[in-house]
Amino acid sequence: MTPPRIGSRQLLETLLDPGSFVSWDSPPLDVARTGIYRSALTRASAAAGTDESVLTGEGLLRGRRIAVIACEFGFLAGSVGVAAAERIVTAVERATELGLPLVASPTSGGTRMQEGTLAFVQMVKIAGAVTAHKSAGHPYVVYLRNPTMGGVFASWGSLGHITFAEPGALIGFLGPRVYEALYGHPFPEGVQTAENLYRSGVIDGVVEVAVFRRIAHRALSVLSGVVRLPDEAKTTAAQDVRPVGPAAEAWESVLASRRPDRPGLRELLRRTTQRVPLSGTGQGETDRTVVLALARFHGRPCVVFGHDRAHQDPEHTMGPAALREARRSMQLAAELELPLVLVIDTIGAALSKEAEERGLAPEIARCLADLVTLRTPTISVLLGQGTGGGALALLPADRVLAATHGWLAPLPPEGASAIVHRDTEHASELAAAQRIRSADLLADGIVDRIVPECPDAADEPVDFTRRMVEAIAGELAVLSAQPPAGLRATRQRRYRRLGVPTRNAGPDGYPETGLE
Repeated sequence: MTPPRIGSRQLLETLLDPGSFVSWDSPPLDVARTGIYRSALTRASAAAGTDESVLTGEGLLRGRRIAVIACEFGFLAGSVGVAAAERIVTAVERATELGLPLVASPTSGGTRMQEGTLAFVQMVKIAGAVTAHKSAGHPYVVYLRNPTMGGVFASWGSLGHITFAEPGALIGFLGPRVYEALYGHPFPEGVQTAENLYRSGVIDGVVEVAVFRRIAHRALSVLSGVVRLPDEAKTTAAQDVRPVGPAAEAWESVLASRRPDRPGLRELLRRTTQRVPLSGTGQGETDRTVVLALARFHGRPCVVFGHDRAHQDPEHTMGPAALREARRSMQLAAELELPLVLVIDTIGAALSKEAEERGLAPEIARCLADLVTLRTPTISVLLGQGTGGGALALLPADRVLAATHGWLAPLPPEGASAIVHRDTEHASELAAAQRIRSADLLADGIVDRIVPECPDAADEPVDFTRRMVEAIAGELAVLSAQPPAGLRATRQRRYRRLGVPTRNAGPDGYPETGLE
């Protein structure tokens, strides 16, 4: 059932604090070249109660000053021509100049056909203005209303840092009526819907406007990058936290990490504040074995991405889409200048024909390259199992934390045993020999800090997750005080030195290679 259309003024009244909207609009450009078009514009204005298909301005969202752009479908189906595009771009540029976050809510049939190709190419300048706004480090949040089609969806409707949509909204590129006229049969039902696009990983969620108001408030609070420390916030980054007593044996850690009741990423997120779950790559892919969110750890904002142990089993392992979603998290963190927290807890990447053909290995490589060069603070948390390339893809960071029973290996120990001994009976022996446990990773410089389990996270899930959240918050405090360029240079040196004895270091701290 198609939902009733939400007008631009109704949207602004629901989204913004009462009486806070201030219009930025000046009279629209006069682009009508014929009397017929001029008459159509006059009738559209009378019918919609607006002077164009878009309203722009600023207002307060739960007390936060934001810029806002709202389409009006009642004005020539919300179509965008030269005048509407100029109004949108002027508003985006003003938001950028003022340093305001921007919330855009398109609803449109697309390009205004009365203005032809000149209207069509306006989408280029709108996309350029939005990209400049994002490049300046300012949030851009999108709420798609019913319907959002054509060039509007294919430009500024699809460029949000986060994107939500109205329930039941028709959203797509080519309108169903146009499709049927061109191809002689109806477009398949259920494809161009907000719900289907959410399931497919194109948008982050489907909510009513009132719910979106709450989500936007939480998201903008995190995306602002402002630190808001609670009175009870603890920072323990300066402490070198290690397990009490002797280190666990490698195989003991492997077994502990596989306990079904072991707390995972979702339990960590429950102890954060202002959480905003996101979904998918934004490019039509999603993978339930991973989680992407915005959150605050003891008041410190960040992007969070990691493996979801609750949705992994031998038949459901992370594929290329999960890694592309990881790269989305990296891009979000870089554009918004937010720290990135990565959580490793995986039984391994998918081994399948589909995974190979969709580029699993290249995506691992791209994740590694992106993380080593990312221009924002990064923390990697080895929370549980760390099997293979799927774990390695989230490892390179400024600081690497590990739970006592966290481990990292090129294969599960049974797989390593199969290669070396042609059986799985030597798995525990290989686990020890390969130095996969957290204590060995610390000694080898792969891990910086161990967050203790007393004695097993599954037996003390609340206390353990609190300790881990406190540790992450502490590391965020230290890293956020350092210049990004210095962090990146230090990170690159760190991974350049891995595995090379200190005595072989040259005068600049890099390993001697014997090459001139």
